[in-house]
Amino acid sequence: MNAIQYKGYTGVFEYEPDDEAFHGTVLGIRDVIHFCGGSIAELKTALADSVEEYLDMCKADGVEPQKPFSGKFALRLDPEIHRKVAEVAKASGKSLNAWMAEAIAQRLDGAAR
Repeated sequence: MNAIQYKGYTGVFEYEPDDEAFHGTVLGIRDVIHFCGGSIAELKTALADSVEEYLDMCKADGVEPQKPFSGKFALRLDPEIHRKVAEVAKASGKSLNAWMAEAIAQRLDGAAR
């Protein structure tokens, strides 16, 4: 996946041969932010312009802009797994949150290879 960022918003993009341009959208929000450009430099500028336009539009409409990925999510576990994870975290001297964040990061590192 090709991705670029601006002000915490992540845009993913692909090259569209018919247009001879890159087209992208912003991830992690329900609103649609589209951007395009003929080069990576143009694409970065277009993402920044599109995000700024979105933020200005939200301000003008008096609505709070959607924020991508707050860093918080609810996780439902089988109670027995929850107990075991809590015990392992405590035994390692970490909070349940810190232990889970580390486990997820390690899994992501392995998946990226």
